[in-house]
Order: sequence, then structure tokens, then C-alpha cells
Amino acid sequence: MNIVVCIKQVPDTNEIKINPVTHTLMREGVPAIMNPDDKGGLELALRLKEANGGRITVISMGPMQAELVLREALAMGADRAILLTDRAFAGADTLATSNALAGALRCLEWDVIIAGRQAIDGDTAQVPPEIAEHLGIPQVTYVTGASFDDGIWKVRRETEDCYEDLEVEGKCLLSVLSSAFKPRYMNVSGIVEAYDREIEIWNAGKIDVDPQKLGLNGSPTKVKEAFAKSLKSAGKCYEVGPEEGVELIVKALAEKHII
Repeated sequence: MNIVVCIKQVPDTNEIKINPVTHTLMREGVPAIMNPDDKGGLELALRLKEANGGRITVISMGPMQAELVLREALAMGADRAILLTDRAFAGADTLATSNALAGALRCLEWDVIIAGRQAIDGDTAQVPPEIAEHLGIPQVTYVTGASFDDGIWKVRRETEDCYEDLEVEGKCLLSVLSSAFKPRYMNVSGIVEAYDREIEIWNAGKIDVDPQKLGLNGSPTKVKEAFAKSLKSAGKCYEVGPEEGVELIVKALAEKHII
């Protein structure tokens, strides 16, 4: 079984700050980590490899510093690591990012693609489904369990109020919830070996995609600004009857031009 896991290096959102003038993320001095949902996806891939044999390829798009999370993945047990990095990828929104990753995946052999549900720096959950659409394959989102037997994937996904058990035949994409898969720790020998192994560097010319669909030119959406949540003033508490309570609510909504 050939498994590809898409991973992303993200800023630790517990440490991130917003520039009050430019309203952009201040990444300087903020530690970078492997996206938690993607790490859950890697753990699922490792369990599938242990159960069925095969190889795991991890792939990421980003600057050269994203090599660090790829080495972390190698130390956890991945077999091959590919970094997509090129100025042509700069400024990509989710659609352009998914086009780049799909273009790379067309150049690889794989039986299943695994990704995290979403990245903590964007929270869109758009890239994995878009990859599946570009490649024309089935997808299952919010995955909490998966097994493979005789060409059939048995997948459990979580919804708001229940679980769904699905069967998928053949190649597919699974996007995973980090809460369902506790990642294993790296061991010392794995860490040492990871820094002796090659990270393959692929540029835009290496992947199978229309260059006009990459980077800023291939991005139909732009982030206008980012801002931190501001604290609200303390609310007021009223001890009144039902009719007077309704009047107070209607008055407050009218003052805010909601009604």
C-alpha cells in the first residue's frame, strides 16, 4: 500500500499575535509546529502501514523551513518526504494550494491520500476536499477510524450528533480529526536518522498543473485583514417577569438596529 500524507507547518496559535497597524499575523518569534490534524493523519497512516505493509510519503508546500516538520514525520516513521517550494506558489489561497498539491500527487503512485481536517492557522477545511475534486476521487471527511480489506475501505466519520460508518472502494482521500488519533512519540534513533535522510525539493516545474492556477495569480480569494477578538464589556442582569423581559430584549435589539 502506498500512502501519501499531506502535512503543513503552521504557527503555534497559542503564541500568535496580530499587528495592530497592518492587521496581519506577526510570525516573527512564533514557534512553528506540525498542524495537529495532519499529525493525526500521519498517525493513521502509520497504523495502516503496520496493519497492511507499504510505504508512507509525506508532502508539504511551504518555505524551506517547512523541512523541519517533514523531518519530524520521517522520525515518526514516514519513508519519503517531499517539499513543494517555489516563488510561484507564494500568495496561494486554498484553491491554489490544492491545485499545487494535486499537481504533485499526479506525479506519485498512491492508493490513499490522508490529510488533516483543517489547518489551525486558517481553519477553512477546504484544501483536502478540493484536492479530491481535482483528482476526481471519493473523499471522506471528519474521519475517526479507517481500515482496509480486500480493496474496500471501512471508514468511520464523526458528525455533529452521531457517527457514520461508510465503505469506499478503491482510491480515496481521507481527512482526519486529530482528536481520534494520538500521535506517537519520536524516538532518539528516529530523530538522528531523520536528519541523515534526503528531503526531496520540488519546484513548480516538477508538478503536473497549469502554472496559471498557482500562487497569487491562481487565487480567487484574498485575506483583507486579520484581527484578534476584543473583550466585550460586562453585560447587565435583570430580574423581571416574562413580559418585561421581552420588552427589554426587543428594545436592546432595536437599539442595535437588528430589528
